[in-house]
Amino acid sequence: MPNLPDVVLWSIPAFVLLTVVEMISVRIHPDEDAAGYETKDAATSVGMGLGSLVFDFLWKIPIVAIYTAVYELTPLRVPVLWWTVPLMLLAQDFFYYWSHRGHHVIRILWACHVVHHSSEKFNLTTALRQPWTSLTVWPFYVPLIAAGVHPAALAFCSSANLVYQFWIHTERIDKMPRWFEFILNTPSHHRVHHASQGGYLDRNFGGILIVWDRLFGSFIAETDRPVYGLTKNINTFNPIKVATHEYMSIAKDIKAARRWRDRVGVLFRGPGWKPATAAEPAKEIIAA
Repeated sequence: MPNLPDVVLWSIPAFVLLTVVEMISVRIHPDEDAAGYETKDAATSVGMGLGSLVFDFLWKIPIVAIYTAVYELTPLRVPVLWWTVPLMLLAQDFFYYWSHRGHHVIRILWACHVVHHSSEKFNLTTALRQPWTSLTVWPFYVPLIAAGVHPAALAFCSSANLVYQFWIHTERIDKMPRWFEFILNTPSHHRVHHASQGGYLDRNFGGILIVWDRLFGSFIAETDRPVYGLTKNINTFNPIKVATHEYMSIAKDIKAARRWRDRVGVLFRGPGWKPATAAEPAKEIIAA
């Protein structure tokens, strides 16, 4: 097994320090147009992050079993060397883009990811607002394991990707240098991703790199100031409700559906899709 560091664990002191610095910065030099901080909201985000550590540990048991089985079955092997690690990071970021995009356009996957978008604030604590049902993510990375990437190497790359995205959850940084904005994900790009305006919905899915969005037509630059949250905000700070509200809505819609194809549509079509009624045809409403 590759001997790779626990990137998230080593980054915790930096997370804490940067969050404190941002809080002080907001207090000393407030921006009236920025979303800023709210104590209950920040506490909910931190609570969701702590809860995700517990649930992710539980989900890792079956996921590691599946990845290990696939890794043992494939004849391919990618060694962990100084030059292969950047390539694995690049490949993981590519599959992260498709996982992230899939979790926006398929409702049962959105039920997991919606947690991260449920805050109406945008600050470094928002980065900690992680889902408790991340079991839906693992299928997107099976091709990497089948290509010979060791599960521990994939875990390292995924952690590095997650750590990178921490700093882009802020309104305190306007724009990075032009070359940086063109290649890498930045606070400006990610503010768009968290916005609830129609023109900004389902855009900028990249993790570390923004080039995937440019290549696959999902990029849009920040122009208007974003309004954060969901198109229909949940108005709760209860972590259990934050973690489960979309699953509850799905269950309600399935119960109300009259046909099996409508029930399937509720699960696998877009978050805003509604079955046809006698009065109107089925429709897709973009949700974020």
